[in-house]
Amino acid sequence: MATKMTEHGAGMTRTIKMNTTQLNPAQLKAIAHQRGPAIVLAGAGSGKTTVLTQRALWLMKAQHVDPNSLLVVTFTNKAAQEIRSRIEKQAQVIPPYVGTFHSFCARMLRQFGPAIGLGHDFTIYDSDDQQTLIRTIIRDLDLKGQITPGAVKGVISRSKNDLISAGEYQDIARGSFQQNIAKVYQTYGKRLQLAGAVDFDDLLNLMVKLLTTQPQVSQQLRARFEHVLIDEYQDTNQPQFILSTHLAEPSHNLFVVGDFSQSIYAWRGADYKNMLKLYQKYPDLTEYKLEQNYRSTQTILDAATSVVSLNTSHPILHLWTDHSTREKIELMDHATANQEAKQIISQIKRAQRQGTPYSQTAILYRTNAQSRQFEEALLKAQIPYTIVGGVGFYERKEIKDVLSYLRLLVNPHDEVAQARTIKIGKRRWQKFLDWKTQNDPASLPPVQIIKDLLKTTGYLELFGKDDPADIPRLENIYELENVASQFESLIDFLENIALVQNNTLLETRRHQPTGVQLMSLHAAKGLEFDQVFIAGLEEGLLPHSSSLMDSQEMEEERRLCYVGMTRAKHKLYLSFARSRFLRGVHTNSFPSRFIADISPRLLSAPLNPAGFAHSTFRRLVPDDDILNQVLDDKIDIDALIDW
Repeated sequence: MATKMTEHGAGMTRTIKMNTTQLNPAQLKAIAHQRGPAIVLAGAGSGKTTVLTQRALWLMKAQHVDPNSLLVVTFTNKAAQEIRSRIEKQAQVIPPYVGTFHSFCARMLRQFGPAIGLGHDFTIYDSDDQQTLIRTIIRDLDLKGQITPGAVKGVISRSKNDLISAGEYQDIARGSFQQNIAKVYQTYGKRLQLAGAVDFDDLLNLMVKLLTTQPQVSQQLRARFEHVLIDEYQDTNQPQFILSTHLAEPSHNLFVVGDFSQSIYAWRGADYKNMLKLYQKYPDLTEYKLEQNYRSTQTILDAATSVVSLNTSHPILHLWTDHSTREKIELMDHATANQEAKQIISQIKRAQRQGTPYSQTAILYRTNAQSRQFEEALLKAQIPYTIVGGVGFYERKEIKDVLSYLRLLVNPHDEVAQARTIKIGKRRWQKFLDWKTQNDPASLPPVQIIKDLLKTTGYLELFGKDDPADIPRLENIYELENVASQFESLIDFLENIALVQNNTLLETRRHQPTGVQLMSLHAAKGLEFDQVFIAGLEEGLLPHSSSLMDSQEMEEERRLCYVGMTRAKHKLYLSFARSRFLRGVHTNSFPSRFIADISPRLLSAPLNPAGFAHSTFRRLVPDDDILNQVLDDKIDIDALIDW
């Protein structure tokens, strides 16, 4: 549908035809923003990509802005391609500067890099290249065993995101760990320079250097871009904030779209406070709010908002929808994690028989290690599935490494396992052989063997406990211990895994676009499904144990839960188990505080306060006198629940 938008000015009126199908008044108002800085607070499912695309079209059609003077930036190649295709479909022209921050910076550095000593033909190192170079430097500096490549890579990346150079990091380094990283950081920069290479963080930092140290280049680029449009602004880091505001000078025609409540990537440098900084930098900043949701039911929106609205460090949008459905959210209470997987799969099968295709079903979890129990349950039920943004549990490198040690205990002639273990490290290989000659694997439970081998070989030393990239790998290994604890013999344990892997390899089972979608909450951002299961809603899982003592990290956990909940269009299930295996030990778990934050009127079943963590229970029973009597066993908890 073509909608007429009328522009008045200079004594004349002209009508521009634009494809504004289904645009609401708030969207139209944002799209037709005149000049100066603007921020569009776009809630989940509110059509932010549509607004950004239509804004570019409006500038070209209504304002006659040259497509060459538009800079449209987003965060993924997929999103950039989507914007390009939409613009081309309606305007039959694509602005040449539509892409990601990194692709834009690479393009500009190819052209202007020599001004700061960077050749036109520089190489871009990807993550694997970085890891390989850092590992080599650690070996050359004789620091092996003192720091891990993953930890070093993480620190260097975070430092570059904060615009801290190698020299500056060396000045502030304290303790042997930081001082060792400072040595690697210094050498890493020199090796990159000698190789004529840059990493992805360098693309942003060198672009900042180019703009802030080369006035002529800066002036030329500012003159080139009359309007700067940026998507997902809550995901920007410090260099991206500087780039966006610098390129928008002197006109300040900066148009950004974002949502505080969907900022979930702090671990990789994203800082939602950049949105707050825009209000400080631009006193004349115009704010637009997109609060009409086109995806979810009002029940889902109200529940998600109740979780994230307890955040106090940023504004919260209150989403609404025209959908009339008021179906309640299903709360699933399970005795064990295995029962959780089985019951979720049973519900998926029932929904499929009633018309919900597997491909429109998502199981979301906080940690990738949680995928294992669902993979096995789906395989057993012969339901196709795919893991979004990852690989199957038993296909993960760290799992294959540990299993290679175990396989050699059962079969010393396993050439494949032997080659893999030797590749892990010859010193570790010798330690493994020593342990094998001193112990009888047949007399030990599998979980004890794994723990002994991890300690003996020092395999866990390959991972940094504080490195965001390594934490999931450690969690996967701990999950393998959980699996092992359910078997009495190593042979039975390995045989079970072999059977699971064999089923996994059946082409009818995995990586099917028509199958159930398994993914972490982080990977779910930007997606939507008819029905969503959020599994493991327990204290220590969601919110994650690493966030329990930090208010800022707890707020990010709330945003992560909010993102997961708003992926659901029609049906949302919140699931938790009251006991799980933790490193091979059966432990009790408590329902997440986020469940307690949701009004009972939105849930299919009332909450049972029994078994909730103290902090969660306090919100359920806010009266301090009653709470203290319950905790002192002066009031019967069952009677209170009935009351």
